[in-house]
Amino acid sequence: MHKIDIFDTTLRDGEQSAGINLNTAEKIEIARQLERFGATIIESGFPAASPGDFDAVQRIAGMVKNSIVTGLARSVKGDIDRAWEALKGAEQPHVHIFLATSPIHMEHKLMQTPDQVVENAIESVKYARKFFPLVQWSAEDASRSEPEFLVHIIQKVIEAGATTINIPDTVGYATPHEYGALFKYIKENVRGIEKVKLSAHCHNDLGMATANTLAAIENGATQIEGTINGIGERAGNVALEEIAVALHIRKQVYGVETDINLGEIKRTSQLVSQLTGSLIQPNKAVVGKNAFAHESGIHQDGMLKNPLTYEIITPELIGDASTELVLGKHSGKHAFKDRAIKMGFDLSDEKLKKAFVEFKKLADRKKQIVEDDLFVLLTDQQIQDKDTPVYELESVQVQYGTANIPTATASAKDPKGEIIHEAATGAGSVEAIFNTLERIVEGKVHILDYRVTSIGKGRDALGEAVINMSYNGETVTGRDVAQDVLEATAKAYLNAVNRQIIKEDQKIPSPVAAG
Repeated sequence: MHKIDIFDTTLRDGEQSAGINLNTAEKIEIARQLERFGATIIESGFPAASPGDFDAVQRIAGMVKNSIVTGLARSVKGDIDRAWEALKGAEQPHVHIFLATSPIHMEHKLMQTPDQVVENAIESVKYARKFFPLVQWSAEDASRSEPEFLVHIIQKVIEAGATTINIPDTVGYATPHEYGALFKYIKENVRGIEKVKLSAHCHNDLGMATANTLAAIENGATQIEGTINGIGERAGNVALEEIAVALHIRKQVYGVETDINLGEIKRTSQLVSQLTGSLIQPNKAVVGKNAFAHESGIHQDGMLKNPLTYEIITPELIGDASTELVLGKHSGKHAFKDRAIKMGFDLSDEKLKKAFVEFKKLADRKKQIVEDDLFVLLTDQQIQDKDTPVYELESVQVQYGTANIPTATASAKDPKGEIIHEAATGAGSVEAIFNTLERIVEGKVHILDYRVTSIGKGRDALGEAVINMSYNGETVTGRDVAQDVLEATAKAYLNAVNRQIIKEDQKIPSPVAAG
């Protein structure tokens, strides 16, 4: 058995997904969970992209101790300088430099000759090694690059001081056979390749990211890169939870191990889904809600006789053991705190007190409080930071009848602390709420996407609303929860507006896209 390092890029490549915009507090919370998850390396952002990204990377680098924290940089001295400023306080400063190597990228994006690209790569790695003991170099669009050119440039960057070489399938173009063969070719032809880590980074455009990643491992990859739940640009990245479980279940085939804490998979997946507003498809491997569901009579019969007949992965393996009623309205502060600690939360006394107040409010309205409910309440308190709401919902009321025009009335506190009351109609209750809130906030709003989902089960389950909108020309996503979906909708709307106002106030531009 040899070890495969896990490079998590949920906070960088994952956040580049359309509609995802995490604030610093949310990124820190995800980073904490990725450390518990056992990620070898956490790519916490792109420091040169914006002041917000720089702040998040710097704070995560100073907080995380058991994982290596890295940041992305183009082959530009300014990017590397910015990365060093953000990461110099880390336990093991690490930078990830990328440069395109495919003919189409070199000609049309970089507008450089192959010789110029090689020189650029060498100079950037040499410059980075003046500061960083760990330098990862990525050949962007490697799967569409000429193998001979890859061998040449990789050999040069190793000589320049690179400690990890990444061979990404940036556009998800490769087949498992092709991708595995590329790793084999590089292993056999690059002098000094045994001195560095060889990494795989796969996108899922053709649905082959998991197969490609496993093919890379079979052919010499010693590090794999991906995201939680497979989020990422376009069709996403390889899902790390799938790779971790596949390597565990089929360890006799792959002969490798990782440091991943499999029992933290469900919690990590749930946290990323909640904070990004990115739903997990029901039939998603490993973490989908149907992953352990058996409806076929033949399957159910087999499961009753022996679970191994149809279940190769148990819920317990990934920390998804079923939890019944955990607390009730008569539960006290000590029991609440104990449950929070057992669930992995580390809240200050003040935040724990606020969470307990919200728990009591929910317990008065809901018959059963299950762990999913507590997870939402505690997470919302954990991520609260100095970014307090600019607009705060006081109340919302909707009048609706099949023979009447839906009308919404809302009151909200504005940035000056004054209460604004407005009312408006709409084709439906939700549109009436949107129209009312648009009168309250200052700015132009255009709704791009909206959805409501239940948290937990039953008729009294919490509802989560996620709204993707354009506010003052900038795309932003808001989310919130409440027992009433219309209240959750109003809160999510203001949450999105608040995020963009805070972003504008901090003069944080949109992130720079990266492959």
